[in-house]
Amino acid sequence: MTDPEAPPQVPVCPRHTDRESYVRCQRCGRPACPECQRPAAVGIQCVDCVKEQAKTVRSAQTIFGGQVGDAGVVTKVIIGICVVLYVGQLVLPSLTNQFAFAPAIGWSEPWRALTAAFLHSPSTILHIVFNMFVLWQVGPYLEALLGRVRFLALYLISALGGSAGVVLLATPPTLGTNPAFADQFFPGWYSGVVGASGAVFGLFAALLVLNRHLGRSTVGVGVAVVVNGAIGFIFPGIAWQAHLGGFVTGLVCAGLITVFKDPARRRLALPALFGVLAVVVAVTAVKYGTVSTLYR
Repeated sequence: MTDPEAPPQVPVCPRHTDRESYVRCQRCGRPACPECQRPAAVGIQCVDCVKEQAKTVRSAQTIFGGQVGDAGVVTKVIIGICVVLYVGQLVLPSLTNQFAFAPAIGWSEPWRALTAAFLHSPSTILHIVFNMFVLWQVGPYLEALLGRVRFLALYLISALGGSAGVVLLATPPTLGTNPAFADQFFPGWYSGVVGASGAVFGLFAALLVLNRHLGRSTVGVGVAVVVNGAIGFIFPGIAWQAHLGGFVTGLVCAGLITVFKDPARRRLALPALFGVLAVVVAVTAVKYGTVSTLYR
């Protein structure tokens, strides 16, 4: 039995038991000290109830299934990988030759079609600075719009599309060409390429498609595409073929994303992107099939 003469217990905050609290949480009824109080529609809630409620509330989604307010984690990871590998290229020059892509070696070492997109020219820092700056500007926006998985798929498939563009637009040696001198007469088939430009142009293309679909201005992006595309033709040593391949691939990927944007069909967007990847691989394989085994 309760002693009627015993003094009433002083309510204390369960998180801070040394603090008296006469204000109770409207949800669980427990006392909450000022540090643990959170404003609610009526009264206050304790910090524990707020955290528990947050687990059951779904984040707001964009029309394409991304999370509103996404911090661009995938973009930052990609940039980090590129920067670390660039430092590695400066320390170990052989790293560039080991993972750069060239049509002549793409058939026997196909992984280079992707690894080359994370490397940059060690002879000029402007190459990586420009690509990472553009990625920093465009990536978080698209990542929040599409969601991390679809954004990563778009980026990687566009990068492979850039390598495919290099293969498809390069002239291979004709049968009868002496393999010892083939690189002199067909430099485009043997020249190594590196850089995230193909993937970046894929992001440019996606930005054009998605912003137009949303009714947003595409003038700035269009100007950037034209200017950067022209640079590839004006200055030597720039693989404009990768720019074109990545751009076309990004256009197709973004178009499919808009087709499957409705929540009921959104789960089909990722398989559709893998379908684009399959087409890129198949088209590239057909091109290699026309080239003599002496030159691939």
